[in-house]
Amino acid sequence: MPDPLQHIAKLLIVFGILITALGAVLLFFRGSGIPFLGRLPGDIMIERKNFTFYVPLATSILISIILSLIIYFFSRK
Repeated sequence: MPDPLQHIAKLLIVFGILITALGAVLLFFRGSGIPFLGRLPGDIMIERKNFTFYVPLATSILISIILSLIIYFFSRK
């Protein structure tokens, strides 16, 4: 039976690599951000004279699906 602490250590290493890769991508797209992220169809944005309301609904769903797939594939044996 594998040691649970070893499993947690591997997950932390994987998440660290993913966060580092995400940081590198954000640094690369420093001026413009990630081109498609935040402007997907389904993201709600209401702009008025002194008020802006923004709900990144489609972006949140996309990120959730991607993270769920990553966790699913890394948790399989």
